[in-house]
Amino acid sequence: MDDTTKHEVARRLASATGHLKGIEKMVNEDAYCIDLIRQIQAVQAALSKVSTMILDNHLHHCVTTAIQGEDPAERERVLQEVTSVFAVSARP
Repeated sequence: MDDTTKHEVARRLASATGHLKGIEKMVNEDAYCIDLIRQIQAVQAALSKVSTMILDNHLHHCVTTAIQGEDPAERERVLQEVTSVFAVSARP
C-alpha cells in the first residue's frame, strides 16, 4: 500500500475506533436506539470507505502489476481473488 493511502486508511480507522468507543459508551448509558443506529451506520460508512480505498490501491498496484506481468496463472489468481471478495460481500 502506498504511504498516502496507508496514512489516510490509518486516520479513518482511528476515527472509526473512536466512534465505536462512543457507541459502547452510549449503550452503557442506555442511549436512544435510533441514536445508536445512526452512529453504527456512520461507522459502517467509514469502514466501507476504507474498504474502497484499499481496493482502489490494490487494483492500481497489485492487480495492474499482475496483469502486466508475464505469468498468466498469476493474472488469473489475482483476478479470482478480487472476484471472490465481491462474491463473499454479496452474500446475505
